[in-house]
Amino acid sequence: MGGKPDKLRQRMSANDLPDPAELHVVNIKSGIVAGLIARADELGVACEGWFAGLRLQRAQFEADPPVYLSYRQACEIVRRALRSLPGQAHGLVIGQRQDVGHFGLLGLAMLTAEDFGEALRIGIHYAPITGAMMELQLEPCRGGDGRDCVAVSARMRTREAEIEPFLCEELFASCLMLCRGLLGPGFSPLAAELAYPAPAHAADYARVFGCAVDFDAGCNRVVIERRWLQVAMPAHNPASAAHVLALCREQMPSERPVNEIVGAVERLLLLQLADAPRLIDIAAELHLTERTLRRHLCDAGTSYKAIHDRVRREAAEALLRSPDARIAEVGAAVGFRDAREFRRAFKRWTGMAPREMRQRAN
Repeated sequence: MGGKPDKLRQRMSANDLPDPAELHVVNIKSGIVAGLIARADELGVACEGWFAGLRLQRAQFEADPPVYLSYRQACEIVRRALRSLPGQAHGLVIGQRQDVGHFGLLGLAMLTAEDFGEALRIGIHYAPITGAMMELQLEPCRGGDGRDCVAVSARMRTREAEIEPFLCEELFASCLMLCRGLLGPGFSPLAAELAYPAPAHAADYARVFGCAVDFDAGCNRVVIERRWLQVAMPAHNPASAAHVLALCREQMPSERPVNEIVGAVERLLLLQLADAPRLIDIAAELHLTERTLRRHLCDAGTSYKAIHDRVRREAAEALLRSPDARIAEVGAAVGFRDAREFRRAFKRWTGMAPREMRQRAN
């Protein structure tokens, strides 16, 4: 196909690899893992072993709010899942089941954009809030017959040849379902190019994507005719779009890096916040001694008390946005039996009383 990128230029070099510490930052939403768990249930495969040694449990992926994990943890779970699931094409199967609603706020933001071009740019910029494990980019290109096109390219963050096909399948299939939800069932890309060799189920790609698929292409991308970018979004609403985009910005991964051990403590606290668990309780659930957990947290630049207070504060602030929740109920939900103790703690955390926080929020 014309306009194909230079393979040598596209291959990942040592200089492209991220800082190893970045791979342990807890900033990946768990949608892909949840999809794999559902697939395992369908196929009658026990998946508890996928989480061994990662300070994660299956139940955490069924909780609300959704759990976050590090890129390293996510890659390891996907790798274990693919080794244990029978058959192939799991990424295509999982991706095909998604629609605009599955993308949550991002789907709504794209739906209320002015045109498909703006929707596509929004989708790529805010892809991290959906749990995307690949880095996305929109770039101009030419079709094989010289047509003016754009390409959505997806790049691996690390060399992960074993899981790259699955991640591409899930990403591009789900994005295609999203685009058809926005533009109608007649939408199809002009072509798809994938960096890896054709798998045994290669014929499924053409069926799902509805276009020619080129393997061993040196890159991972789908090519779209530029004319699609001018298509107006029928649900465009400037006020709604601005509001939803503001919510998307709030959901972007925090600039405050959270490593795996801190993330594990946060997840366990959220599951039992009302019980006010002690350091020794959390350490036991992580199969660590109290001293070892304290040392790990110190190495991460924090402490159990600091994490516990922050998680309680964030949960309390969220609950206080509801005008129906009583102050005592909010306090109990975050582990305080005495409402007066909660009020004192909340003022220490935020500098204001719970009632004042509620008035400002509403």
